[in-house]
Amino acid sequence: MQPSNLPTFYSITESEIDLNDLLAKITLTSTGAAAIFTGMVRGVTTRGDAHETEYLEYESYIPMAEAKMKQVADEIREKWPVVEGVAIVQRIGKLYPKTPTVLIACTAAHRDTGVFDAARYGIDRLKEIVPVWKKEVGPSGEEWVEGDYIPKPGE
Repeated sequence: MQPSNLPTFYSITESEIDLNDLLAKITLTSTGAAAIFTGMVRGVTTRGDAHETEYLEYESYIPMAEAKMKQVADEIREKWPVVEGVAIVQRIGKLYPKTPTVLIACTAAHRDTGVFDAARYGIDRLKEIVPVWKKEVGPSGEEWVEGDYIPKPGE
């Protein structure tokens, strides 16, 4: 099957992430494995000084973010041609502890085809190049959390 015919789903959403729906969108009859990464809101953060988080606020420039998500999916397919389906979903809005914020899922015929590495690559690249901003709000105030990756020209 050509990469253009393989299932790819990506979105920025305020809605709850529905894992079963996403898996249905990226599963083929030949699929035997799905590697899934989900990021969650922590109620206690140990980055820097340990502190409580009441909620996170995510914002995004949606048209650019979804274009970058497509780029991440294309990069996954280039590096792991055996990957059948790719789903990349980022939630925005106010999210409370224990809430899934992001999901990367890759499917393939077998688990030993690199599908775990593909999902790991997906979340790492999303954090690097997809324009999503996170504000952490807690009892001691609020702070925009910045990554340390500086995109290279053309990314």
